[in-house]
This record gives sequence, C-alpha cells and structure tokens, in this order.
Amino acid sequence: MESTYFRKGFGLRSEITPQLTAAYASRIVEVVKARDYVLEVGPLTFRLAREFGFCYGVDRAVEYAYETRAKFPDRQIFLVGEIIHNPHVNAQLEQMGIRFLMHGPEARFDFSGITPDDVVILPAFGVTIQDFQALRATGCVLVDTTCGSVLNVWKRVESHARDGFTAIIHGKYWHEETKATASQVMKYQQGRYLVVLNMDEARLVMDYMEHGGEAAPLEERFASACSPGFDFRRDLERVGFANQTTMLAGESLAIAEEFRKAMARRYGAEAAAQHVRTFDTICSATQERQDAVMKLLELPPDLMLVIGGYNSSNTCNLAALTAGHGIRTYHIEDAEGIEPEAGTIRHQPVKQKRDVVEGPGWLGEARVLGVTAGASTPNNKIGEAIARVCATAGLDLEAALR
Repeated sequence: MESTYFRKGFGLRSEITPQLTAAYASRIVEVVKARDYVLEVGPLTFRLAREFGFCYGVDRAVEYAYETRAKFPDRQIFLVGEIIHNPHVNAQLEQMGIRFLMHGPEARFDFSGITPDDVVILPAFGVTIQDFQALRATGCVLVDTTCGSVLNVWKRVESHARDGFTAIIHGKYWHEETKATASQVMKYQQGRYLVVLNMDEARLVMDYMEHGGEAAPLEERFASACSPGFDFRRDLERVGFANQTTMLAGESLAIAEEFRKAMARRYGAEAAAQHVRTFDTICSATQERQDAVMKLLELPPDLMLVIGGYNSSNTCNLAALTAGHGIRTYHIEDAEGIEPEAGTIRHQPVKQKRDVVEGPGWLGEARVLGVTAGASTPNNKIGEAIARVCATAGLDLEAALR
C-alpha cells in the first residue's frame, strides 16, 4: 500500500536548491558575514548578530514544501495555516500554487473540501491532534514539517499528562504551536493544561496555589487558556512546566523557578519535587538568537533593526529584548517597511500589535546599527533592509561591497 504520510523529505534537494537560492539568498549578507559580521558604508556601520534568520527547523519546513511541489506537480496542495510566520515566504508558496487553509480566531479548520487525491502540508508549528486525525481520515497525502524542537515539547507535556501532572505552558494560547502542544495533553483522560502568557499571569496562578481564594476570577481570565473542565481547586496540586519554543528564554526559566519556589513554600522543600517538574523546552535556535543579540548589545548600537513577521513570536521577543536594554528598536515585518524615497520606516512598536510609520529623520544621528532577524526571516530580506537603509541615507552600498 502506498504511504500517505511523509516526514523525512523526498530526496529532491538538488532539484529545488536553485529555486531556494534565487528566492532567499543574499549577496549582501554573505559579504557582511565574511567581514566578521560588520559592514561599513560611509558613516554608517552595520553590525549583524552572529546567529540570525532561518533556523534548521524553518529551513527544513521550507525545503520540504518546495520538495512537495516538485514531487506532486499535478496535484492540489494545501497548507494548514502558514508554513512559518514570514509574509515573503508564504507569498512565495502561494505563487507556486500551494493553497492556504485558514480559519478565524475561534473557528476550526474546514477540511471538508480535502479529497484522497490531495496533498496537505502540516506547518513547522505542528497541528492539533484533532486536526491531524481529521486529515488522516480524509485519506489525503500528509507532508509533516513539524519542527523537531516542537516535537520535544510535545513529548514533555505528554509525559506530564501520563503521570498525572497538569502541564503549565508558558506561551500564547492563541498561537498555533501552543494550541498543538496543549492538544497533546488530551491524549490522556486525566490530561490537563493551563497556558500562562507572562510572569504576571504566572503569579496569579501561584498565589492561588499557595493561598487559595476565589477561583472565579481565574476561571474568567484563563477561560480560553486551559483544558476543558479545568478546576483550579483540583488541578494545581501537581504541575509540570513546558513552554512555547519561541518565548523569551529568561522569562520561561524565571517562571519555572517561581513555580518551584511556590510549591516548596506550600508543601515543603523536600516534598516539592513530588509536586512540580520544571524543564527548559526553549529550542536551541531561539536561545542562540537571543544570546547573539545579548552579545551584540555588549557594545550597544545606536539603534536596532529587527526583521521578521509581526506575528512571529521569536521575532517579537528579539525586539522586546533589545528595547528592554534601552536600545531604540525598529521591528520591521519586511524590508519594504523602509521607504528610501519618502525617508520613512513602517514598524511595529514593541509589545504593540499595530503598524506605525515614522517620517523622515527616523535614522537621526545613528551611526552604528545593530541588525538581527527572527528564525523565519530569509537572508534576502535582511540584505534588502540594509540596502534600503543605505538608500535612505544616500550612501553607495555597492562601492562598500566591492
């Protein structure tokens, strides 16, 4: 019987490499890397973080999507949501005839139009158990690009649920990855999960764990962020920690430690280990990009350019990291956010989900510009951003690259 589930590629890398190079490579970025991650253009100095852009998991997902198109040239190909959170990459896939299956905030995916002759790509974030089972039932070909780091988190929360621990997930309950992770808990009848966005939410939960009180305010606040039938009086006696892989590592570790301390205060230091499990499930690529930014900030630039999708959690966290250290930070979704002729920049302020356009003069007196990009940002968009900054300042980039 022909296989209808694929996770390991189709062996077509050599066939698709020219396409990937044309779509995502950047001569500018290669020159900057060759010059020890520093590029001087007239009075401006660009300093590129040493870890940036596409991570292994994103590379794999994008390559696998291109291989899928090459493997099934005559079939309808669908993608569940976005392959990654980058508008340029998703637009490229649309141009290749891959159709996106989307849904509203509270709705479920509609797979009623999928037939056994179709091919469906699962994104790097993964999908919920319910969606996976629904797709398998259609008999279609499934191409699974779920990141290995995400799979590791799934194993962690599964073990929590199996052993009777409620999974406390540091993440965004509406994010595709967190939804998929939380669903793994529901493989077990006793499975429970609770998603906390930040330390403030975590402290609300910990305070109730230690001191009790009225559960109604928590039930209202976390109504969309917990498993069905979650009981704050019953389900916080034993908890296991995990996180969305793209959250700020420092915050995740701090939340886990505070949970451990809360359990020690409630049950005593020796008994606490029976009530809490704390593990760091931040992926290595996220950690490396955050560490590289921290290293870059040891010699603080005048401003920071952070390039990547506005809905990219790891990109937003890079912007929050630099802004949190007092650096003027511009998170741009794409290089096109910089308009040299108008002299403007369109960006998303840190921790605000809105577009802001700053007029001519946004560069100000800045002479040293830090540059980084989220794990779903291709190199060509990083290079284009550098080129557009130079054009805004009226500088000859080509001369500097020679």
